Order: sequence, then structure tokens, then C-alpha cells
Amino acid sequence: MSNQPVQTVTTSADKAKLVLAGCAIVAGVVGFYLLAGQSALVRAAALLGGLLCAIAFAWTSQLGRDFTGFARESVRETKKVVWPSRKEAMQITGVVFGFVVLMAIFLWGTDKILEIVLYDLILGWR
Repeated sequence: MSNQPVQTVTTSADKAKLVLAGCAIVAGVVGFYLLAGQSALVRAAALLGGLLCAIAFAWTSQLGRDFTGFARESVRETKKVVWPSRKEAMQITGVVFGFVVLMAIFLWGTDKILEIVLYDLILGWR
């Protein structure tokens, strides 16, 4: 499989589908707010209906099919990853926390030394 990016040609039909998807999202949100006097279930249904219509419109476009393929490939790649065990993760986390503490102490010490040099020795303010 080549690692070259796939050039997607967007047709006017695909652009129209994506515009309809955007309109469906807007319609769902507007419906949610226009139904302010209704129950939360009705308002949520309006919002969810708009989102589901938007997903359906976008999914039928070439961009939506490309995204679906990308998502499947991403899941396939994550299954290939060798994840660390709990013990290894805890050890790595401990090393990171230890390094952060050491850096904090180093920076605090550097700040105090510069403070003493600047205020006491150079400026003589203390």
C-alpha cells in the first residue's frame, strides 16, 4: 500500500450533500432552541434528528466515504500497537514525575541564586 495522499475530487453533488449536512445541523440546533417550551426529550430529539440527518448526508458524499475508510484504517493501526503493561506504565509515570520534581527544584534553585546575585551583590538592595 502506498503512503501517498489520495487526491479526492469533490463534485458539485458532493458539495451539495455537505451543504445539506451543514443545513441539517443548523436546523437541529435552531429546532432545539425554538422548542424551548417543550420537554427536554422533544428538544433533544430535534437536535439529534438534525445531527443524524447531517451524518446521513455527509456519509453519502465522497468525503464521507473517505473519512469512513480513514477511520477503519485508524482502528486497524491501533490494533497493531504494542501497548505497555500496567507495571510499565506506572514505572514510566514515576520517572516522569521524578523528572518534573527534579526540574522544579533545579529551576527554584536557579531562581534563588539569580535573585541573590542580582539583588544582594549587584544592586545591594538588601
